[in-house]
Amino acid sequence: MAAGPILRQRAVIPIIAAAGAFTTFLFPHTTVHAEAPPDAPQFSRKPIYDDLPLTRSRPEPKSSTEAPTSSPTPTDRLASQIRRARLTIHDYTSAGETRFNNFMSTLLTQERSFTSTIASLAPPPESHERIMPGALYVLVAAMSGSIMTRNRNIMLRATVPFAVGVGAAWAVLPITTRNVADLVWKYEEKVPLIAENHWRIRGATIQGWKEIKERGNRVRGWSDEMVREGREAVEGWVRKGR
Repeated sequence: MAAGPILRQRAVIPIIAAAGAFTTFLFPHTTVHAEAPPDAPQFSRKPIYDDLPLTRSRPEPKSSTEAPTSSPTPTDRLASQIRRARLTIHDYTSAGETRFNNFMSTLLTQERSFTSTIASLAPPPESHERIMPGALYVLVAAMSGSIMTRNRNIMLRATVPFAVGVGAAWAVLPITTRNVADLVWKYEEKVPLIAENHWRIRGATIQGWKEIKERGNRVRGWSDEMVREGREAVEGWVRKGR
């Protein structure tokens, strides 16, 4: 009795399958799905949704290089002012440092030039010329010339001590005086007018010194001749007296 419903269900299943096969055989073009057959007339229907693309385009990110449209903030203005002040201070500092370095270079160059010039005025060691006692002799000679012309006119009082000092320098310190004269002439060549006047005075002085030497030689020859004649006369008188 309990197995009766089960047997009835097993008997119904073949009947349902046979009915389905028979129906398929009779109606082969029947569409089971909810779609219209291919040869069915097409009716225009309005779409439920709008014709929108399925993929949405993402908005392009803004470029980071775009200039900000807003005005600079007080912090930005302060930073720009500080930057400008720093650059200005750096420029002034660099210019001052350059000028100071140029000044020190010029000063060192002048110092080396001065020391080398002073060293070139000294006489060589093999000449045995000493500057210290010779300079004292030159100073004493100039003072003596000033003493000799203290009661004379202003022209003599200005020229005689200088001439006596220069003469004593040429006599006592010839090499040092020559070096000093060459140095003075080197600086005088930078001014043509002074160099030309110096050359004229030097030429006149040399010419005068030559004339003085010639006249001195003449006077010496004349005095020697007079002395010789006087001596011969005295000797003649002595012979006659004997």
